[in-house]
Amino acid sequence: MKSRIRQFLTPGWVLTAVVCVAFAYIAFTVLAPWQLGKNEARQERNEQLRHAFEVDPVDASELFPAEGELAEGTEWRRVTAQGEFLPDSDVLLRNRPVDGTPATHALTAFRADDGTLYLVNRGFESPSDGGIPAMEAAPKGKVTILGYARRGEIPPERPPLEGAAGEPTQVYGLNIDQIGGIMGLDLHQDYIQLAEGQPGGLRPIPLPTLESGPYLAYGIQWIFFGIMAPAALVWFIVAEARERRRDREEQESALRASLDDGAAAPSPAEPRAGAAEGGAAVDDGAGAATKERATDGVADREAREASAPPASAPAPDPAAERARRLAARYGDSGHKGRRRKGHGLDDERF
Repeated sequence: MKSRIRQFLTPGWVLTAVVCVAFAYIAFTVLAPWQLGKNEARQERNEQLRHAFEVDPVDASELFPAEGELAEGTEWRRVTAQGEFLPDSDVLLRNRPVDGTPATHALTAFRADDGTLYLVNRGFESPSDGGIPAMEAAPKGKVTILGYARRGEIPPERPPLEGAAGEPTQVYGLNIDQIGGIMGLDLHQDYIQLAEGQPGGLRPIPLPTLESGPYLAYGIQWIFFGIMAPAALVWFIVAEARERRRDREEQESALRASLDDGAAAPSPAEPRAGAAEGGAAVDDGAGAATKERATDGVADREAREASAPPASAPAPDPAAERARRLAARYGDSGHKGRRRKGHGLDDERF
């Protein structure tokens, strides 16, 4: 068991294990909670919007506190206010797209009957040729408006843009303190977004939709990835161990087969039974030929070598085999070849 564990204690396997464990830890503790938290925030927002659109509108003085900001969970509530616009206080909010199209918003101060000054976003118009679009001025006199309670924004990074002669100042964010300073008015910390069809309204700003977004699916995916990373590591370790065990078994099987073949093969000093019997028969014939050719030592040696079993069973030489058969058949016949005149060859006669 220890040897199996030791074989995976290599830099490659250790680094892979560390990466998988670190990824799983980050997926479970950072990435998945991040996406699930965004999904929870989106669900709370949807619930707030649903409640805000279902309840009846109230007077702005009931929802907007005398001091401070809107209470938590009251944004997008519908409110009403009675009073009058201050037309000379217009400020434009530029570079605030609506549904993906460029838009310039009209911001106008509204004095309620109780003396509270509210900033009202009256809607937007699309600019033409990059300039200031033509906007209808706010009505004069007493009016009653219906709108949505909105929170103010943090100060924008870019400073206000002074307008030309007769043009209002342009800002890049809905920060009440900044806009109140431009108007020279003490505005409430939050503002009212005018509803559709109200006095002084321009093109209405679309309301937010109730949507969950992909955050829940993303959170589940990160949890799945966090589970799959160590699971994949375990699978690769098991597959590698199985492959190494298979290789070891094949090597052991090949080694046993080679040892069995070596034990079954005959020793060179131990001739096979068939070869010994055949050799004895040949030896008998060679012995008879030796007695007949007592003076022919060469033929006798060839007969004895032919009768001995080969050590490594080499392939027979046809010429030597023919000579051995002739010597065993005829022996010493008493006829010797005479040299032909003019030739360096011996001619044998039988």
